[in-house]
Amino acid sequence: MVRLLSCSTKVPSYWGACGAVIFATFLCCTAANAEENVRGEIDALRREIQKLQRTRDAQQQRIDALEEQLRKLERKAAEATANEALERAVREAQPQPSTASAPAPIWGGTVAGMPLRLLDLSFDAMVAGGWSTATDNELEGGLQAGGHDPIRRGFTLQQGEISLIGAVDPYFTGEAHILTTTHGVELEEAFLTTTSLPYGLQAEAGYMLTEYGLLNPLHPHAWDWIDQPVILSRLLGPEGLRSPGVRVGWLTPLPWFSELHFGAQNANEGEFTPSFLSADAVGGRPGVRTSTRSFGDLLYLLRWENFWNLTPHVGFKFGSNLLHGPNSTGSDGETWIYGLDFKLRWRPENNFRGWPFFLWQTEVHKRDYTASHFLPAQTESSAQALRLHPRHSGGDEPPGDSGLPTEPIAEDILRDAGFYTQALYGFRYGWATGVRLEYASGRGQSLGGRASDPLRSDRWRVSPLLVWHPTEYSRLRLQYNYDRTPFLSDKDAHTVWLGAEILYGRHPAHKY
Repeated sequence: MVRLLSCSTKVPSYWGACGAVIFATFLCCTAANAEENVRGEIDALRREIQKLQRTRDAQQQRIDALEEQLRKLERKAAEATANEALERAVREAQPQPSTASAPAPIWGGTVAGMPLRLLDLSFDAMVAGGWSTATDNELEGGLQAGGHDPIRRGFTLQQGEISLIGAVDPYFTGEAHILTTTHGVELEEAFLTTTSLPYGLQAEAGYMLTEYGLLNPLHPHAWDWIDQPVILSRLLGPEGLRSPGVRVGWLTPLPWFSELHFGAQNANEGEFTPSFLSADAVGGRPGVRTSTRSFGDLLYLLRWENFWNLTPHVGFKFGSNLLHGPNSTGSDGETWIYGLDFKLRWRPENNFRGWPFFLWQTEVHKRDYTASHFLPAQTESSAQALRLHPRHSGGDEPPGDSGLPTEPIAEDILRDAGFYTQALYGFRYGWATGVRLEYASGRGQSLGGRASDPLRSDRWRVSPLLVWHPTEYSRLRLQYNYDRTPFLSDKDAHTVWLGAEILYGRHPAHKY
C-alpha cells in the first residue's frame, strides 16, 4: 500500500515537467512572433515616413516654384503699371482735341457690312545739310549716287513724298506715292494689291518698286541711314529698281514663314532699270536698243524669303533673289543679278515702345552684264534712241553728233559685286546708334578705264550714325561717311550729314 502511494505521487511530477516544457516553448514562439510583428510594423512606419517626407519635399519645391513665378509676375505687373502711368502722363501732357468737335472719318466706310479704311493720306519730308572734303562735282558725280542722297555741300531737299493708301473694296487695296523734289514731281509707285486670293496667293499690278532684297522695296523714309548703299545705286539705280508690271506672291505651307515671289516688269524704264534696257549702258558702252519686242524683253524676278523666331525675343530673316533681263548693248546683251539678304532683330519682352532693340542687316549682290559687240554701223537707230533719252534731249550736242563711239567694241562680260552690312542699337527710348560698312568692285573694263568710272571702280565706305526720334513723327540723324575710291582726286573723302525728317498724316507701317 505504501509502495502504491509512492508511485502515484511520482506520476503527477512527470506530467508537470512536460507541461512546463510545452508552456515554455509556446511562450518562446509567441515572443518570437511578437518580435517579428513589431519589426514589420517598424519597417512599415519607416516607409510611410519616407513617403511622406518625399511628398513634403515635392510640395516644398512646388511651393518655391510658385513663389518665384509669383514674384516674376509681380515685377512685370509693377513694370507694366509704371509704363502705363508714364504713357498716361505723356498723353495727358499733350493737347487733346475736343471730342465735341471731332469730325467723323471722311475717307472711311463700310462695304458689304465690313469696315474699310478707304484712304490713309500722309506727307513725309526729308532734308539734309552737310559738308565734305569732296567737291560738289565729285559728290553729285558719283560719290553720292543715290537719287535721294544729299549731293552737295550745304542743304539738299532729299524728297517730299505724298502717300495715298487705302481699300478699294473687299478684294483690293491701292497705293500711290508721289515724289516732289527741287527738280519736279514724279510718280514713285501706283499699284493694286489683292486681299482675298486662295491658297496663300497675293498679286500686285501697276507701277511699283521691284520686290528685290531688303531696301529696294522700301521708300527712303523707311531707311535707317541717310543715303543709299553704294552697291544698290550701282546695280539697281539711283531711284531704286522700279517699273510697270505684275508680281505674284505665294505663302508656302512650310512650318515657318516662307514666301515665294515671281514678277515680270518692263525692262526699258531708263534710269529706273539701269542694268537692263536703259539708253545709258553699263561701263560707258552705247545703248543700241531700248524697245520691248517680245516677252523675252521683259525683266523677270524670283525671290524666296523666310523668317524664323529663333527665341521669343529674336527673329531672323533670310532672302535669296534673282533678276534676269536683256540689256541695251545689242541682241546678245543680257543681265543676271543675284542677291542674298539677312536680317536679325532683338527686342526684349519688357521693351518700352520698341526700345531697347538691336538690328543687324546685310545684303550681298552680284551682276553679270553680258555686253554685245558694237560696230559703228549700228549707230543709226542707237543715235536716235540716245537723242530721245532725257540726258540727250537738251539740244546741246552738235548736229549729227550722236555721242557714240566710232570704233568697234568687242563683246565682254562686266562683273560687278558688293555688299553692305549695318548694325543699329536702340540704347534708350528715342535714341539709337550704329555703323554701316560697304564695299563694291568690278571686273571687265569700262570705256575710259574702270578706275575712273564712278559706278564701277573699287569703293570702300564706313558710316557711323546717331539717331534721335523726338516723337514717332520726326527724326534727326547725324551721319559721317569715310569714302575711299580711285575716281576721287584725293582718293578719299570725309563727309558729315545732318538729316531731318517729319511725317504727318496717317502712314501704315512698312513690311518688316
